[in-house]
Amino acid sequence: MLADCEEYEKIEIIHGVEYQMAPARINHVRVRQNIDRVFATYLKGKRCEAFSEAGIFFENNDLLIPDVMIVCDKSKIRYDGIHGAPDLVVEILSPSTGTMDKTTKKDIYESIGVKEYWIVDPKAQSIEVYKLKDSRFYLDEMYHALNQIEWDAMPEKDRQKMKLSLKVSLYDDLDIPLKDIFAGVE
Repeated sequence: MLADCEEYEKIEIIHGVEYQMAPARINHVRVRQNIDRVFATYLKGKRCEAFSEAGIFFENNDLLIPDVMIVCDKSKIRYDGIHGAPDLVVEILSPSTGTMDKTTKKDIYESIGVKEYWIVDPKAQSIEVYKLKDSRFYLDEMYHALNQIEWDAMPEKDRQKMKLSLKVSLYDDLDIPLKDIFAGVE
């Protein structure tokens, strides 16, 4: 039975240590599917390709499995996964993986040269976007989806500052409405 994770085999290897990952919760899956849908639609016919839960293999035999990534260099795409830095990586926080996503994995993605890294929190309906500059990640923007009650309660001057869509740095014309990313999240 999958409820106790006995048969579930999703393992990451970080610094030689294996981490077995539990099945994702429904809101996590919804957010991933929403991002998948946006990327698949936008990237159709373009050079770059989006992947969900594919492995990133490292020369030291480490393996990371981000929730979603975009790869533009086709030579990095192999039959078993990605060999080299993706251009964009998305990690969706889970109670069991959140700390690792914000620290160790963020550091690894930075060290291999990922250009853009998103940390998506389904519970808070927020996204931290990090961009790489001079081989270091910096926090470019924090995005928060607001429900109608929160929006109505916000002063007009604060509403004008709110970003209701996320600009993907790889493309000049890809702005994703936050409501599309968090659609269906309870």
